Amino acid sequence: MTNAKRYRCKVCNYIYSPKSGEPQNNIPPGTPFEDLPEDYICPVCGATGKGPVGKWGFVPWEPTKYVCRVCGYIYDQRRGEPQRGIKPGTPFEELPEDYTCVVCGLDPKITEFYGPVGKSQFDPLLEI
Repeated sequence: MTNAKRYRCKVCNYIYSPKSGEPQNNIPPGTPFEDLPEDYICPVCGATGKGPVGKWGFVPWEPTKYVCRVCGYIYDQRRGEPQRGIKPGTPFEELPEDYTCVVCGLDPKITEFYGPVGKSQFDPLLEI
């Protein structure tokens, strides 16, 4: 499921992630975009009065940058982290499971407070 394709609303930039689903809309985690009901409406556009943007208003989206929730460091797949042996072009999903944030993951005071700052503390970054 980690490589499940995500979709971005062309109107408001909401990201539908199959990994998360939309439990508040009775769409369980693990539901692929293709399996959403035909009457699916973007939860943001529909709630903000921009109209009923359906599945037709979404495009596939693959993030290339991820941001650390703890310190704000941005992992950019184009850049990689050559100083740590991660070649340019390496997708975030292919980073080693023991990957830690290059900034705060190596700070003992931060890891003492937050625990290991690894891949799970990163979120995809939407670039518009």
